[in-house]
Amino acid sequence: MTDPNQLLSEPALANQHQYHSLDDTIEHCIGDFGWRQFFESSILSIAWFFDSQQTFISVFTDAEPKWSCNNFLCNNNNMCGLPKDSWSWDLPAHASIISEWSLECASPIIRGLPVSSFFLGCFVGGFVLATLADSFLGRKKTLVLSCLLMSLPGLLNAAVSTNIWMYSGLRFISGLGRSIVGTCALVLSTELVGKKWRGSVGICGFILFTLGFLSLPGIAFLLRGSSWRFIYLCTCFPPVFYSILVYFFVHESPRWLFVKGRKQEFTETLRSLANSPETRSSFGDHIEWADQKSQEHHDIYSALNILLKKRWAFQRLVATMVAGFGMSMIYYGMPYGLGNLSFNLYLSVALNAISEFPASLLAFFLVAKVNRKGSLLGLALLSGICSMACVLVRKKGMQNALELVSFSSACTAFDVLMIYTLELFPTCVRNSAATMVRQVGLLAGVLSSMLVAASRKNRWLSYGVFGVTTLICGLFVLLLPETRGRTMCDTVEEEEGESREVHNGV
Repeated sequence: MTDPNQLLSEPALANQHQYHSLDDTIEHCIGDFGWRQFFESSILSIAWFFDSQQTFISVFTDAEPKWSCNNFLCNNNNMCGLPKDSWSWDLPAHASIISEWSLECASPIIRGLPVSSFFLGCFVGGFVLATLADSFLGRKKTLVLSCLLMSLPGLLNAAVSTNIWMYSGLRFISGLGRSIVGTCALVLSTELVGKKWRGSVGICGFILFTLGFLSLPGIAFLLRGSSWRFIYLCTCFPPVFYSILVYFFVHESPRWLFVKGRKQEFTETLRSLANSPETRSSFGDHIEWADQKSQEHHDIYSALNILLKKRWAFQRLVATMVAGFGMSMIYYGMPYGLGNLSFNLYLSVALNAISEFPASLLAFFLVAKVNRKGSLLGLALLSGICSMACVLVRKKGMQNALELVSFSSACTAFDVLMIYTLELFPTCVRNSAATMVRQVGLLAGVLSSMLVAASRKNRWLSYGVFGVTTLICGLFVLLLPETRGRTMCDTVEEEEGESREVHNGV
């Protein structure tokens, strides 16, 4: 296939490198994984670390502490039916928002409000902010903005929150910013490297997400007995400094610069990323923008218009979003439901986080060696069955093992799905599509947190529903085309041409 938007004039065709399309040009300049790509992709992957911390921080800050009886009259397992002076918290009241604000007898809706608010903010933010990275703001500036919007409300929560309503409102704003942190980092990092390294760079981000998750039980354990506010301080200050680092030391995506017609910045970026002095000195001398129609408009809604009006794009978007919803029911719901399985909370969360490491390694193998559709179908089947088995099995050790397998399978599936999504959509809408997949998964997070809060006595409302949903939604990947081994497209026309060739068996 030849890109209809050729970059080079005729004199350049005589050049020994003979790169004719955007993908050829980028491969010529940055195809080898040099120190600059390693440095910038490593920085970008760190965003996933902070993303993970803010996603799961409520597992500890919003947990109900253990309590003990103060006298022989306290023989009821329900503290709400006891006199206040007959029982006490095992830890200081400020260790959790539940004990500090006396929410132990509040309704499940109130107790789950902060988590639901956060995920609702993620859901809204996906629609409000997703197109910024594809339209006028770009990948890098959108990542900086979203990191600040995610972390600053956390600092405010630590400083000024005095009730559940203020706390939930700030969690909503934090979720608004968090909605596109991981997506921007993933898209930008994969667009700064050659095709050989895209999967590896993407999986590195997922590994950092795991490390962020794993850091939480360690931080919470070290701060046990201290105020929940200190956990926010420890996790929200670093992203502020990280945003400054990204702004000054990371390049904008050359693919995005190209489709926006920013010739000088595109040329300078590729020269800076080039791995050899010869490429840096010669590149760009013959570049011409032969077809100005290829440059996308700067309308903030242009990406959404393409996704909604192009039939193939809409079908792919719906299928990936439904599949992402099912996998996210387990991915986000399992950690919040650990308290219902009567295990040590710190140990259970740590085991779940550790289980993401083999999940990321498995995703790395699957992305490189196995077709996308078959991988996702198998993982959805395994995760759903194990989730439902958690309800049927009575032995605690077996429950824990099944929960870990289900969670790990969902993690692997979600990692593969994100790489799959990047390959399904062209550059001009890639960030918007990937964000939509992630943020509909966060809608699943809203629903799963409510199910967990309502399933204290009936685990079918959480683990049973999680499993059935994952099984059904996983079938939607059958509606998607296979992308393993395909070149990433940059414009709508190029994607449609590629799809026609695949359909015709070329």
